[in-house]
Amino acid sequence: MPAAGPGTFVTARARGAKAGRGARPLRYVVQVETGLGISPDRAASEIADILGAPRGWTRNGTTSFQLVSAGQPYDLKVKIATPGTADALCWAGIRQDTHGEYNCEVPDGVVVNLKRWVQGSPTFDGPIHEYRALIVNHEMGHFLDYTHQGCAGPGRLAPVMMQQIKGLHGCVANAWPYDENGDLVSGPPA
Repeated sequence: MPAAGPGTFVTARARGAKAGRGARPLRYVVQVETGLGISPDRAASEIADILGAPRGWTRNGTTSFQLVSAGQPYDLKVKIATPGTADALCWAGIRQDTHGEYNCEVPDGVVVNLKRWVQGSPTFDGPIHEYRALIVNHEMGHFLDYTHQGCAGPGRLAPVMMQQIKGLHGCVANAWPYDENGDLVSGPPA
């Protein structure tokens, strides 16, 4: 896995149906840094599945998402980038030092660190697709104006807005905003 890349991106030529009941869908494109060996279209399909999942942000009844193809109008970008490029984008976008380790939400979308997309996190013991769901749901939560939360108590599901990569603090790793009963998983402000 490269630590740095060229900083140029390939936009997926994939599109999807509107997911969710919100009146105006957030239209998004998926971009992958050039030369990573990751199919932009496959990544876009996986991200669309995450954003359209029953336990995702669309569960609130007001949020909807729509994957759009290269060249179409969009509201935000979801970028998968090498650690070096992710650091540069996060610093330029929100002055956040992501130390080659973290993802971030920036004014025009979401930056996913390739290291996390490929390797997951040592604090998350589920399958990589579940960890990718945590990345996308956490950063998209920021885009939807949710702030960081803490653990609500030992043995409880970790809120998706908890920085789970920095430790679970007694909570159980969780990739989804809503639990299986349809309740928002939340915790104290962090």
